[in-house]
Amino acid sequence: MNDRVAIITGAGSGVGRASSISLANSGWTVVLAGQRVEPLEQTASLLDGVQSLVVPTNVRDPDSVAALFNKTVNHFGRLDLLFNNAGRGTLGLLEDLPFDDWQAVVETNLTGSFLCTQQAFKIMKAQDPAGGRIINNGSISAHVPRPNSAPYTATKHAITGLTKSTSLDGRKYNIACGQIDIGNAATPMTARMADGVPQADGRMQPEPTMEVDNVAKAIVYMADMNLDANVQFMTVMATQMPFIGRG
Repeated sequence: MNDRVAIITGAGSGVGRASSISLANSGWTVVLAGQRVEPLEQTASLLDGVQSLVVPTNVRDPDSVAALFNKTVNHFGRLDLLFNNAGRGTLGLLEDLPFDDWQAVVETNLTGSFLCTQQAFKIMKAQDPAGGRIINNGSISAHVPRPNSAPYTATKHAITGLTKSTSLDGRKYNIACGQIDIGNAATPMTARMADGVPQADGRMQPEPTMEVDNVAKAIVYMADMNLDANVQFMTVMATQMPFIGRG
């Protein structure tokens, strides 16, 4: 039995890896979930000896998700935190976007978060003491779109609805749910921003980024709260990025 156990999806790189390391440094036992075992093992090797469990998982597959949560409970006895971080995007003209691309983004970002939340609820409501916390990775795309990003933006708006419903439905079980909306954290996914990304007015323009550790620190802040408090929504973004105003 361990005091505080967290599952992080998409833990093999970027925000997931940084958050896993910061949570481990804050005393959490971490379960590292993702599609490929090699990046997960690389994350585990960076945890400075902190106990962890690597579980290759396809969040689009209900059986794979159920296996992740069953292994967590069998190994550690409980679950205190779920960080729904796994995600993907695709870019393309809305009218020409292949259906398979749309479906892959929806199944990963939205359905995957739902399936993980569902399994977390089953564990958190039944364990002793009952309760836990769920944090959803929303993105600033939960507020405003980028050009040619309909699947990603639609799913991130939907994540806000899932966050609110989870927060409401979790009250009777002492399950807190919040959302972190991230803007331009420096990860492999945002590396292209240095060369310029499309703007609303049609220009291609480089955008500032911020260190991903800023996000990891925010996740720890949210996770370390007692369950009688919750960060419902938090936005962490590069100060100079074009988000507020007309820029």
